[in-house]
Amino acid sequence: MIVKDYMTSDVVHVEIPGNRDDVLKILKRTGISGVPVLKNKKIVGIITRKDLLRKPEEIQLGLLMTPKPITIEPDMDVQEAARILVTRRIRRLPVVEEGQLVGLLSVADLIHALAKLKIKDEIKDAYTSLTFALWEETPLPVVGRVMEISGVDAIPILDAENRLQGIISERDLIRSSSIEDSVGVSDFSNGTDDDEWTWESIRDNHTISFGISKVQLPNRPVKLAMVKNVISVPVNAEVSECALKMRRARVDQIPVVNGDKRLVAMLYDRELIKALCREPAE
Repeated sequence: MIVKDYMTSDVVHVEIPGNRDDVLKILKRTGISGVPVLKNKKIVGIITRKDLLRKPEEIQLGLLMTPKPITIEPDMDVQEAARILVTRRIRRLPVVEEGQLVGLLSVADLIHALAKLKIKDEIKDAYTSLTFALWEETPLPVVGRVMEISGVDAIPILDAENRLQGIISERDLIRSSSIEDSVGVSDFSNGTDDDEWTWESIRDNHTISFGISKVQLPNRPVKLAMVKNVISVPVNAEVSECALKMRRARVDQIPVVNGDKRLVAMLYDRELIKALCREPAE
């Protein structure tokens, strides 16, 4: 299993010079979580949904992106690529050959590989993560802040009876977001008492206006933006079975439920690909 057999070859990307709005449109339209940034046909960075949500007032790609990303070659073993993604806690690796971007290997691509391998290990011990949930009436700006503080990619949503009603992810937040424009004012006055018609007074009391725009989440309850048809798995589900469900539903995470259909954990794709890093039993 080598990288070029699983990577995405037709890579969506942005170029410097460029701005945040271009990236936001791509992420909204495609549902992907991040794109490479190129300059003079060379990869110089990666920009993700997290970058847009963490720096809502920044518009320049060069200041939003993560520079100098780790790259791999198309003939690398998939197992080694999985180790890099797991240990570095990243979601994608640009694939470069002779200095040119030829593909992108993402966690989703490795989920595809896992779905084919028929791994029978149960998820309950090694792959699930403790989780928390939010009430369905929680405002979206609060959800975004909680997601940023906690570092999670998705949060289950409960109703007043503690029943699982949906799930909200970074993808859903980006789809609900908009660009809010406003005007800021800077006053360079130094409090001089000079006559207002002197050149010194004009210089010292100069005020300028400038445009401000930021990514804004609407102040409405999360239940209006969450995914309601939630796919869940039992605690004894198998690795490749879960990978197949993730791939078919095109999701990055699945709630794990007990026999009473109560939420007990979350299964994230970035944790599931650890199965590719494990050495096979002799």
